[in-house]
Amino acid sequence: MVRTQIQLTEEQARRVRKMAGELGISGAELIRRTLDEVLAKSPQDQRRRMRALGIVGIARSGTGDLSSRHDDYLREVYGE
Repeated sequence: MVRTQIQLTEEQARRVRKMAGELGISGAELIRRTLDEVLAKSPQDQRRRMRALGIVGIARSGTGDLSSRHDDYLREVYGE
């Protein structure tokens, strides 16, 4: 293995410690596994994911319950 030093925000470090503890692994192992997952994806997949995440929350439905009643609203629109 190659030793590498990274800097994390306080929040990132806290979350890494918490999740690593829950999984019963070290923080370094959690970071290695997470990095492996990211590197396994193609750059095209990464770009698509980032574009998709970029549009999350940009529109408002006008209803406060759309996430829980989306099927009901679709039935109303399509007349089922």
